[in-house]
Amino acid sequence: MARLVVVSNRIADPRKTAAGGLAVALGSALAATGGLWFGWSGRTVRSGDGGEGALQQQRAGNVTLATVDLAQADHDAYYLGYSNGVLWPVFHNRLDLADFDRGDIDGYRRVNRLFAQRLAPLLAPDDLVWIHDYHLIPLAAELRALGCRQRMGFFLHIPLPPPLLLAAIPQHEWLVRSLFAYDLLGFQSQTDLVHFGRYVHDEARAEHRADNVYAAFGRSVRAQAFPIGIDVDEFQRLGEADDAQETLATMREQYARRRLLVGVDRMDYSKGLPQRLRAFRRLLHDYPENRMSATLIQIAAPSRESVDAYADLRRELEGLTGAINGEYGELDWMPVRYMHRAVARKRLPGLYRASAVALVTPLRDGMNLVAKEFVAAQDPADPGVLVLSRFAGAAEQMGDALLVNPYDTDAVAQATQRALHMPLEERRARNDRLLAGLRAHDVHWWQRQFLDALQTPPLPPP
Repeated sequence: MARLVVVSNRIADPRKTAAGGLAVALGSALAATGGLWFGWSGRTVRSGDGGEGALQQQRAGNVTLATVDLAQADHDAYYLGYSNGVLWPVFHNRLDLADFDRGDIDGYRRVNRLFAQRLAPLLAPDDLVWIHDYHLIPLAAELRALGCRQRMGFFLHIPLPPPLLLAAIPQHEWLVRSLFAYDLLGFQSQTDLVHFGRYVHDEARAEHRADNVYAAFGRSVRAQAFPIGIDVDEFQRLGEADDAQETLATMREQYARRRLLVGVDRMDYSKGLPQRLRAFRRLLHDYPENRMSATLIQIAAPSRESVDAYADLRRELEGLTGAINGEYGELDWMPVRYMHRAVARKRLPGLYRASAVALVTPLRDGMNLVAKEFVAAQDPADPGVLVLSRFAGAAEQMGDALLVNPYDTDAVAQATQRALHMPLEERRARNDRLLAGLRAHDVHWWQRQFLDALQTPPLPPP
């Protein structure tokens, strides 16, 4: 059986309990044949000191973890500049926040070339190479240029924008041409797959063959939607552990007279946090029976604090929280409990289970696993209700959530009111169907589906 090689910007030790479901799933796949996980070490060195690109290797069971250090200037251009200053905003439909600095794309290409140079000597001829996310789009092309002929797959964890937005990126032709160096492309949703097909048809005049095979630039690539899931059993075991049970008991004691709503997000403009708070304020205004009752716990974990757009977002959220609490709060009740810090993953199942409603309302999201974790954490006898943005990739699979347009303040408030007052029988039926879907398409299904597709016979030349 072929060895699996996983490449991502950052790596994780799959043996550690703090590793998330994705790390566990990839780790189990790697361990099956003895694999290699390659990526950035997380360390930067001063340019010119000679430490950049140094390769470190360690063993994690029968998996090799291989990392490289980056020069500070390269990291700033590749990660902060191009990956998160261009690709992230454009792929989340925010052209207005993209900074098209030519020096950044040079750094992005330089780091991908460095990764290829360090990875190529570690590869065996029959390895399967699985490359992850927007940081590493051109990596396969760089490996091909070095003579690597292994089967290579790429999975995009964030959404792919519509063709016209993608075409707004300077050198977008080069970026998409790089994708044709892969044998298999994986996207989170059918919407992303449609966007890819329309782009390559309109911009590259690609030929669309059977089984979602596209031929262009002298190569053929298969593209398919592989919606990522969670490890349901692992997350439910986490919910039975002491930390989660302690959190559940604390929430039920402290909020015994309240109905909890919960939002758990990174501090990011794609998450729709100001729109969510405005919808909650509208709920309190239009449905006054929720005053002194409904409490929103909004966790917004710090993210890229040095970027102006994130600092502006934080100020806006703090202002909205203060305005809502000032307008509606009482001595013994604050409508919004806002936390600008992360909550340990081991405590989240308890928080989810204590909540009557989860508000997962991003403006655009590749998948959003919080929605799936909330469902997995629920008490099937008395489950909470998921209010989910139609613009999250998860919406394609989770039609039994209450799907909303996060830009429509009134509609989100109405859906939240419906969720708070949904009859028990309906809540149980919706939760049962959602949970069945999570189990059928969990993270292990996702991993198997992608790797099975990657090992299909090579594509014929165009």
